[in-house]
Amino acid sequence: MDIDFRFLKNKFPSFEKKLIKDMLSNGVTKEVPKGMEVIRHGQYLKMLPVVISGVVKVYSQYEDKEFLLYYIQPNESCIMSLSAVLKNSPSRIYATTGTDAIIMMFPVDNVKKWIKEYPSFNSLFYSLYDERYSDLIETLNNVLFEKLDKRIYEYLLEKSKVSGLKKIKITHKIIALEMGTAREVVSRILKKLENNNKITQEKGIVEII
Repeated sequence: MDIDFRFLKNKFPSFEKKLIKDMLSNGVTKEVPKGMEVIRHGQYLKMLPVVISGVVKVYSQYEDKEFLLYYIQPNESCIMSLSAVLKNSPSRIYATTGTDAIIMMFPVDNVKKWIKEYPSFNSLFYSLYDERYSDLIETLNNVLFEKLDKRIYEYLLEKSKVSGLKKIKITHKIIALEMGTAREVVSRILKKLENNNKITQEKGIVEII
C-alpha cells in the first residue's frame, strides 16, 4: 500500500504538515496478516506501532493466562506501549493482529521528540489514554459485577462491531482464553445464548442474531 502525504493528512487531519512529513520520512509501513504478533510481552520497544487499517488486539498476560484488554483500531496506537517507551521499560502487554492490518512503525526517539514538539501528536495520546481508561473501568465493572453470560455476549457484540460482520470466525477455546475462563463454561453459555435466540453457531463460527 502506498502511503503519501495526502493519505496521512486525511487519516490525521489535525496533524501539522511538518509532522506528517516527519512521519513519512521516518516511518516503516508493514502489511501484517491476521493472527501475527505485533508486540511481545517483556519486549523493549524500538518502534511504536500506529494502526492504519485493520484491528490489533492487546492482551495482559499472567503465567499461562491471558486477558483481552482492548482493541487498537485504525488511526490509533497502543497507550501501554507508549508508556513503556517513555519509561524505557519492558512491555507489560502483548498484541496480535485481529484482522489483516496495515501498521506504520515509528522509531521511539522520533516519538519522544514528536510528543514534545507537536501538540496534535500529544493530543492523540491523551485522547487514547482517556479512552483506554474508560475501557478499563468498564472491564473491571464487567468482571466484578456482571454475569459471565452477559460478558461473553457483549464480547461477541464488540467483535462483531469491530469487524463489521455478523458472522464471527472464532472457537470456544479462543473465547475462553480471552475471557479468562474454561472452554466448557464458554460452550455452556454459548448454548444458552443460542437457546435464547441471541446467536447461532456452526463449527468455528458464531453469528449474532
